[in-house]
Amino acid sequence: MRGFFKIFFATLLALIIFVVVIVVVLIGVAGNVLSPEKPDIGSKAVLVVDLGQSYKEVMQDNPLSGLSSDEDEEDIPGLYDLVRILRHAAQDSAIRGIYLKCNSDPNGFASNEEIRHALVDFKKSGKFIYAYGDMIPQKAYYVASVADKIYCNPKGDVDWRGFATQMMFLKGALDKLEIQPQIFYAGKFKSATEPLRADKMTDANRLQLTELLGDFYNRLLSGTAQARGLDTAVLRKCANENLIQHAKDALDYKLIDGLRYDDEVKDELRDKLGVDKHAWLNFVALGKYAKAINFKATGKDKISLIYAEGDVVDGKGDKDDIGSDTYRWLIRKARFDKDVKAIVLRVNSGGGSSLASENIWRELSLARKEKPVIVSFGDVAASGAYYLSCDADSIFALPGTITGSIGVFTVIPNLQGFFKDKLGVTFDGVKTAPEADEMTITKPLNALEREWIQNDIDTIYHDFKMRVANGRGKSMDYIDSIAQGRVWSGTKGQSLGLVDRTGTLQDAIDCAARMAGTKDYRLVESPEPKGFFDRIISSYKRSASVKAMKDEIGEDGYHTYSTLKKIRSLVGVTQTRLPFDLVIE
Repeated sequence: MRGFFKIFFATLLALIIFVVVIVVVLIGVAGNVLSPEKPDIGSKAVLVVDLGQSYKEVMQDNPLSGLSSDEDEEDIPGLYDLVRILRHAAQDSAIRGIYLKCNSDPNGFASNEEIRHALVDFKKSGKFIYAYGDMIPQKAYYVASVADKIYCNPKGDVDWRGFATQMMFLKGALDKLEIQPQIFYAGKFKSATEPLRADKMTDANRLQLTELLGDFYNRLLSGTAQARGLDTAVLRKCANENLIQHAKDALDYKLIDGLRYDDEVKDELRDKLGVDKHAWLNFVALGKYAKAINFKATGKDKISLIYAEGDVVDGKGDKDDIGSDTYRWLIRKARFDKDVKAIVLRVNSGGGSSLASENIWRELSLARKEKPVIVSFGDVAASGAYYLSCDADSIFALPGTITGSIGVFTVIPNLQGFFKDKLGVTFDGVKTAPEADEMTITKPLNALEREWIQNDIDTIYHDFKMRVANGRGKSMDYIDSIAQGRVWSGTKGQSLGLVDRTGTLQDAIDCAARMAGTKDYRLVESPEPKGFFDRIISSYKRSASVKAMKDEIGEDGYHTYSTLKKIRSLVGVTQTRLPFDLVIE
């Protein structure tokens, strides 16, 4: 027995020591990450802007970035952070220029416009911008077109084919499975439910997407022509006749300035910087540079900048959603704070729950009675996201913004045939009132239920149009004529009166400051980032689950899974949502 206790206490002591050591190590790691020393940028630095990164509205932080020297492990700045970083870099003598990596571009058209504007402003400093890619896609090329030099790998490619979008239709699969979607909607262009009720695009959807892509394509052509001194007719001909098949073709038509391998571009940069041909170039990642500088303005007054990105959902939501409870509180907090002189809401969302949109609209309307409220649209601000924004003092969008989609729908599937004929499962039960089991998925809706649901959809659609008409100072008849669930580009949205001005987020902030009568201000940005340990846990869970699924079913399979998951979220909730799978390439 004495030997047992001896071993037991020795083991317990070892365990306690181990736990203490781990805690000390974690505290040390947390201390280094939470209070890191500012990195030394050095001299003759070249800031690296990778268009292959997805720049969200809010910084994507890697909680362990301070422990690694790998640039891929650095934090990814938010889109507006990137703009402010480039503004600071233009005045920083340590930064000599920018190296733009153009191998891919997952960002939306409006985000690319923000980045492109920031690069144009950077060039005014007289510093250089070099762009390089092995395979340069069209969206990345549009951003890169403002560079002093654009180089492509001699064996690479410059994509110049025009834009296209493709939708996946599930009606045939649902028919085979004997699943009846039971769809209710208002607005002939409301195509979010189209994949469930058709096997190809309707004429209305084809019309709206053709015009939308046309607006974006014209922007690509005109922007490229202006930046490169080319003719839009020649650029259009290159796409129509597929003349850019190899990198050399892009050089012949002056889309790029040369064919270079990576090492040759870097040798040219060494010559430009005046460093030895064997010296390591001082490339600085955006995340590292952000830690080395203070790029956020300081001032006496406060302007509240609230980022709203993701689906509009009821309740609190999570970090990737616009939860109505969370955002009502954020707006109310800014409204009650007497030091906050104006509110800027940055919206990047395809919409979601109609009730959540109404609740956030209400809070913004109350705030507008007390201080200026400006809304800035990102890549997407449509349907429910437009609903919650429409009563602002002023709405800014970029030409590449997708907006509008003023319409409503809901989906209630009938799975009776699927359960009975495919699985051999049937249902039965009792109820205390005739409609106690209304809208269940185990039986078809009756005529009375269908009438109730459609009346509810029509009422919400009427309220939606009324909110827009009152907020935009238009008649209900006019709003009805441009509503119908139709999506528009930011450029078209302005001409229709859905948007007040085309401009960047900085333009919207400048407008808010003017309306508030202040020049001495600082931004109070929200939502605030999570704590260190919360970030570690959530980052691990998110990346591990997504990676595991992609490894198992591949990128295309994961895309299909994401689409089906979105369809599931539509069921039984009245939606003011954009067509859920609009990918433009």
